[in-house]
Amino acid sequence: QVQLGESGGGLVQAGGSLRLSCAASGRTFSSYAMGWFRQDPGKEREFVAAITWSGIGTYYADSVRGRFTISRDNAKNTVYLQMDSLKPEDTAVYYCAASGSGLRIKLSEYDYWGQGTQVTVSS
Repeated sequence: QVQLGESGGGLVQAGGSLRLSCAASGRTFSSYAMGWFRQDPGKEREFVAAITWSGIGTYYADSVRGRFTISRDNAKNTVYLQMDSLKPEDTAVYYCAASGSGLRIKLSEYDYWGQGTQVTVSS
């Protein structure tokens, strides 16, 4: 069992930066690949970024590649999403998730989810 809690969301101007954190409980955090997803009201939840259990492998959605960076600290049971050059279209609730199946991009392949944190980018 893994419990996840996101933090770090807020309001930022276009071009600014935010760093999201996702703290996990449970001794098996390091065995899970982790992902970030986002959801705007009225839209489907979409994949943003994912990282392997070791932190060596990462993968990004085309819309954020080059602007966002996912990382993790297994000693702190935490995964991060550094978001730079933010755009108004990045506005959404951001969720972290844990996958016991390795690095995945599909929502259905993630086993545990956090409650989300709101990110709002003003123009």
